[in-house]
Amino acid sequence: MKTALVLSAGGMFGAYQAGVWQALSPVFQPDVVIGCSVGSINGWAIAGGISGDDLARTWLDPRCASLMRPHASRRPWEAVFNPGPLTEVVQELSSTYTPRVPFALAVTELPRLRLQLIQTPDLTWRHILASCAVPVGYPPVGIDGRYYCDGGFLSVLPVWAAPMMGADRAIAVNVLPNKPLTALRAAVRMVRLLAPREPQASGMEVLRITPEPPLGRLRDAITWDAAIIRSWIARGRADAERLIASPRFAAMTGRFV
Repeated sequence: MKTALVLSAGGMFGAYQAGVWQALSPVFQPDVVIGCSVGSINGWAIAGGISGDDLARTWLDPRCASLMRPHASRRPWEAVFNPGPLTEVVQELSSTYTPRVPFALAVTELPRLRLQLIQTPDLTWRHILASCAVPVGYPPVGIDGRYYCDGGFLSVLPVWAAPMMGADRAIAVNVLPNKPLTALRAAVRMVRLLAPREPQASGMEVLRITPEPPLGRLRDAITWDAAIIRSWIARGRADAERLIASPRFAAMTGRFV
Protein backbone atom coordinates (compact mmCIF):
# COMPACT_ATOMS: atom_id res chain seq x y z
CA MET A 1 0.00 0.00 0.00
CA LYS A 2 1.35 3.41 -1.02
CA THR A 3 0.28 6.68 0.57
CA ALA A 4 0.41 10.02 -1.22
CA LEU A 5 0.74 13.44 0.36
CA VAL A 6 -1.31 15.91 -1.72
CA LEU A 7 -0.88 19.67 -1.26
CA SER A 8 -3.29 22.27 -2.59
CA ALA A 9 -2.94 25.69 -4.16
CA GLY A 10 -3.31 28.72 -1.92
CA GLY A 11 -0.69 31.48 -2.19
CA MET A 12 0.64 32.60 1.19
CA PHE A 13 -1.78 30.18 2.84
CA GLY A 14 0.86 27.60 1.92
CA ALA A 15 2.48 28.43 5.26
CA TYR A 16 -0.27 26.30 6.85
CA GLN A 17 1.10 23.30 4.92
CA ALA A 18 4.49 23.90 6.54
CA GLY A 19 2.85 23.59 9.95
CA VAL A 20 1.15 20.37 8.89
CA TRP A 21 4.50 18.98 7.80
CA GLN A 22 6.05 19.94 11.15
CA ALA A 23 3.59 17.59 12.84
CA LEU A 24 3.54 14.86 10.20
CA SER A 25 7.23 14.50 9.37
CA PRO A 26 8.29 12.77 12.63
CA VAL A 27 5.58 10.09 12.27
CA PHE A 28 4.83 9.82 8.55
CA GLN A 29 6.83 9.70 5.32
CA PRO A 30 4.86 9.66 2.07
CA ASP A 31 5.56 7.25 -0.76
CA VAL A 32 4.44 9.87 -3.29
CA VAL A 33 4.12 13.67 -3.12
CA ILE A 34 1.78 15.69 -5.36
CA GLY A 35 1.16 19.43 -5.41
CA CYS A 36 -0.07 22.36 -7.40
CA SER A 37 0.70 26.06 -7.20
CA VAL A 38 2.20 26.77 -3.77
CA GLY A 39 1.70 23.08 -2.99
CA SER A 40 4.25 22.28 -5.70
CA ILE A 41 6.84 24.46 -3.95
CA ASN A 42 6.24 22.85 -0.55
CA GLY A 43 5.86 19.43 -2.17
CA TRP A 44 9.19 19.57 -3.98
CA ALA A 45 10.99 20.37 -0.73
CA ILE A 46 9.09 17.68 1.21
CA ALA A 47 9.85 15.06 -1.45
CA GLY A 48 13.47 16.20 -1.18
CA GLY A 49 13.61 15.47 2.54
CA ILE A 50 13.17 18.91 4.13
CA SER A 51 12.28 18.81 7.81
CA GLY A 52 9.14 20.43 9.11
CA ASP A 53 11.12 23.00 11.07
CA ASP A 54 13.22 23.95 8.04
CA LEU A 55 10.12 24.33 5.87
CA ALA A 56 8.57 26.58 8.52
CA ARG A 57 11.75 28.67 8.66
CA THR A 58 11.60 29.04 4.89
CA TRP A 59 8.14 30.56 5.17
CA LEU A 60 9.30 32.94 7.90
CA ASP A 61 12.14 34.27 5.74
CA PRO A 62 11.39 37.97 5.02
CA ARG A 63 12.26 37.35 1.37
CA CYS A 64 8.82 35.77 1.03
CA ALA A 65 7.33 39.26 1.25
CA SER A 66 8.55 39.94 -2.30
CA LEU A 67 6.97 36.85 -3.89
CA MET A 68 3.61 38.49 -4.61
CA ARG A 69 4.68 42.12 -4.86
CA PRO A 70 3.17 44.13 -7.75
CA HIS A 71 5.40 45.79 -10.34
CA ALA A 72 6.50 49.27 -9.29
CA SER A 73 5.16 50.63 -12.58
CA ARG A 74 3.24 48.00 -14.49
CA ARG A 75 2.70 48.19 -18.22
CA PRO A 76 -0.83 47.25 -19.38
CA TRP A 77 0.31 43.96 -20.93
CA GLU A 78 2.31 42.81 -17.90
CA ALA A 79 1.09 40.46 -15.19
CA VAL A 80 0.31 42.02 -11.83
CA PHE A 81 3.24 40.52 -9.89
CA ASN A 82 6.93 40.76 -10.68
CA PRO A 83 7.94 37.13 -11.48
CA GLY A 84 11.63 37.72 -10.68
CA PRO A 85 11.57 36.98 -6.91
CA LEU A 86 9.42 33.85 -7.37
CA THR A 87 11.76 32.62 -10.12
CA GLU A 88 14.77 33.06 -7.83
CA VAL A 89 13.12 31.16 -4.97
CA VAL A 90 12.04 28.29 -7.22
CA GLN A 91 15.50 28.01 -8.79
CA GLU A 92 17.15 28.00 -5.36
CA LEU A 93 14.70 25.38 -4.10
CA SER A 94 15.25 23.10 -7.08
CA SER A 95 19.03 23.27 -6.70
CA THR A 96 18.91 22.63 -2.93
CA TYR A 97 16.54 19.65 -2.91
CA THR A 98 16.24 16.57 -5.10
CA PRO A 99 13.12 14.41 -4.66
CA ARG A 100 13.82 11.15 -2.85
CA VAL A 101 10.33 9.82 -3.57
CA PRO A 102 8.23 10.23 -6.74
CA PHE A 103 6.96 13.81 -7.06
CA ALA A 104 4.41 15.29 -9.45
CA LEU A 105 2.68 18.60 -9.95
CA ALA A 106 -0.36 19.82 -11.84
CA VAL A 107 -0.26 22.58 -14.43
CA THR A 108 -2.87 24.02 -16.78
CA GLU A 109 -1.88 23.88 -20.44
CA LEU A 110 -2.81 26.96 -22.47
CA PRO A 111 -4.80 27.80 -24.48
CA ARG A 112 -6.61 24.44 -24.34
CA LEU A 113 -7.25 24.67 -20.58
CA ARG A 114 -6.17 21.09 -20.04
CA LEU A 115 -4.83 19.74 -16.76
CA GLN A 116 -1.45 18.11 -17.14
CA LEU A 117 0.43 16.05 -14.58
CA ILE A 118 4.22 16.42 -14.77
CA GLN A 119 6.26 13.81 -12.91
CA THR A 120 9.86 13.32 -11.91
CA PRO A 121 12.32 12.80 -13.51
CA ASP A 122 10.87 14.90 -16.38
CA LEU A 123 10.05 17.80 -14.09
CA THR A 124 12.23 20.95 -13.96
CA TRP A 125 12.21 24.19 -11.98
CA ARG A 126 10.27 25.76 -14.86
CA HIS A 127 7.39 23.35 -14.24
CA ILE A 128 7.30 24.41 -10.57
CA LEU A 129 7.24 28.04 -11.70
CA ALA A 130 4.45 27.27 -14.18
CA SER A 131 2.39 25.52 -11.53
CA CYS A 132 2.53 28.75 -9.49
CA ALA A 133 1.73 31.08 -12.41
CA VAL A 134 -1.70 32.30 -11.33
CA PRO A 135 -3.45 33.78 -14.38
CA VAL A 136 -3.17 37.58 -14.47
CA GLY A 137 -0.95 37.44 -11.38
CA TYR A 138 2.09 35.92 -13.14
CA PRO A 139 2.87 35.44 -16.84
CA PRO A 140 2.42 31.93 -18.29
CA VAL A 141 5.59 29.87 -18.58
CA GLY A 142 6.79 28.48 -21.91
CA ILE A 143 8.29 24.98 -21.85
CA ASP A 144 9.20 23.01 -24.99
CA GLY A 145 6.96 25.11 -27.22
CA ARG A 146 3.90 24.97 -24.94
CA TYR A 147 2.58 27.42 -22.38
CA TYR A 148 1.40 26.59 -18.89
CA CYS A 149 -0.15 28.36 -15.92
CA ASP A 150 -1.30 27.55 -12.38
CA GLY A 151 -2.60 24.00 -11.95
CA GLY A 152 -4.83 25.23 -9.12
CA PHE A 153 -6.82 27.27 -11.62
CA LEU A 154 -8.66 24.11 -12.65
CA SER A 155 -7.92 21.77 -9.74
CA VAL A 156 -7.20 23.26 -6.31
CA LEU A 157 -6.41 19.88 -4.75
CA PRO A 158 -5.10 17.27 -7.25
CA VAL A 159 -6.08 14.12 -5.35
CA TRP A 160 -7.05 12.68 -8.75
CA ALA A 161 -3.32 12.34 -9.51
CA ALA A 162 -2.63 9.97 -6.62
CA PRO A 163 -3.80 6.75 -8.37
CA MET A 164 -1.87 7.79 -11.48
CA MET A 165 1.26 7.84 -9.29
CA GLY A 166 0.52 4.35 -7.92
CA ALA A 167 -0.88 5.48 -4.57
CA ASP A 168 -3.72 3.59 -2.89
CA ARG A 169 -4.62 6.28 -0.33
CA ALA A 170 -3.78 9.89 0.44
CA ILE A 171 -3.39 12.54 3.09
CA ALA A 172 -4.61 15.75 1.44
CA VAL A 173 -3.93 19.25 2.78
CA ASN A 174 -6.32 21.82 1.35
CA VAL A 175 -5.76 25.44 2.41
CA LEU A 176 -8.46 26.70 0.04
CA PRO A 177 -11.66 24.81 0.96
CA ASN A 178 -13.73 27.72 -0.34
CA LYS A 179 -13.02 30.44 -2.86
CA PRO A 180 -12.73 33.69 -0.86
CA LEU A 181 -14.62 35.96 -3.24
CA THR A 182 -17.95 35.41 -4.97
CA ALA A 183 -16.72 37.04 -8.18
CA LEU A 184 -13.60 34.87 -8.23
CA ARG A 185 -15.66 31.76 -7.57
CA ALA A 186 -18.00 32.62 -10.46
CA ALA A 187 -15.09 33.27 -12.84
CA VAL A 188 -13.38 29.99 -12.00
CA ARG A 189 -16.67 28.09 -12.33
CA MET A 190 -17.17 29.53 -15.82
CA VAL A 191 -13.67 28.52 -16.90
CA ARG A 192 -14.18 25.01 -15.54
CA LEU A 193 -17.38 24.67 -17.54
CA LEU A 194 -15.35 25.31 -20.70
CA ALA A 195 -12.41 23.11 -19.69
CA PRO A 196 -12.31 19.29 -19.77
CA ARG A 197 -13.67 17.71 -16.60
CA GLU A 198 -11.21 17.12 -13.77
CA PRO A 199 -10.27 13.43 -13.37
CA GLN A 200 -11.70 11.65 -10.34
CA ALA A 201 -10.10 9.36 -7.78
CA SER A 202 -13.11 7.27 -6.83
CA GLY A 203 -12.89 4.57 -4.17
CA MET A 204 -9.70 5.93 -2.69
CA GLU A 205 -9.30 6.56 1.04
CA VAL A 206 -8.40 10.19 1.69
CA LEU A 207 -7.65 11.83 5.04
CA ARG A 208 -8.15 15.58 4.69
CA ILE A 209 -6.58 18.39 6.69
CA THR A 210 -8.37 21.70 6.18
CA PRO A 211 -8.33 24.89 8.25
CA GLU A 212 -11.63 25.65 9.94
CA PRO A 213 -12.52 28.47 9.92
CA PRO A 214 -10.76 29.50 6.68
CA LEU A 215 -7.37 31.18 7.04
CA GLY A 216 -8.54 34.48 5.56
CA ARG A 217 -9.65 36.39 2.51
CA LEU A 218 -8.07 36.64 -0.94
CA ARG A 219 -6.11 39.71 0.15
CA ASP A 220 -4.55 37.68 2.97
CA ALA A 221 -3.42 35.00 0.52
CA ILE A 222 -1.23 37.49 -1.37
CA THR A 223 0.23 39.32 1.65
CA TRP A 224 3.20 38.20 3.75
CA ASP A 225 3.21 39.18 7.41
CA ALA A 226 5.55 37.37 9.80
CA ALA A 227 3.08 37.25 12.70
CA ILE A 228 0.25 35.97 10.50
CA ILE A 229 2.51 33.42 8.80
CA ARG A 230 3.56 32.16 12.22
CA SER A 231 -0.09 31.80 13.26
CA TRP A 232 -0.93 29.84 10.10
CA ILE A 233 2.01 27.52 10.70
CA ALA A 234 0.77 26.94 14.26
CA ARG A 235 -2.75 26.20 13.03
CA GLY A 236 -1.48 23.69 10.48
CA ARG A 237 0.61 21.95 13.13
CA ALA A 238 -2.33 21.78 15.56
CA ASP A 239 -4.75 20.45 12.94
CA ALA A 240 -2.27 17.79 11.85
CA GLU A 241 -1.66 16.76 15.46
CA ARG A 242 -5.40 16.17 15.86
CA LEU A 243 -5.38 13.96 12.77
CA ILE A 244 -2.36 12.02 14.05
CA ALA A 245 -4.24 11.27 17.28
CA SER A 246 -7.26 9.91 15.37
CA PRO A 247 -8.07 6.22 14.82
CA ARG A 248 -8.26 6.83 11.04
CA PHE A 249 -4.64 7.95 10.93
CA ALA A 250 -3.58 4.97 13.01
CA ALA A 251 -5.48 2.62 10.69
CA MET A 252 -3.95 4.16 7.56
CA THR A 253 -0.36 4.33 8.72
CA GLY A 254 -0.21 1.51 11.25
CA ARG A 255 0.91 3.98 13.91
CA PHE A 256 -0.89 3.76 17.24
CA VAL A 257 -0.77 6.82 19.46
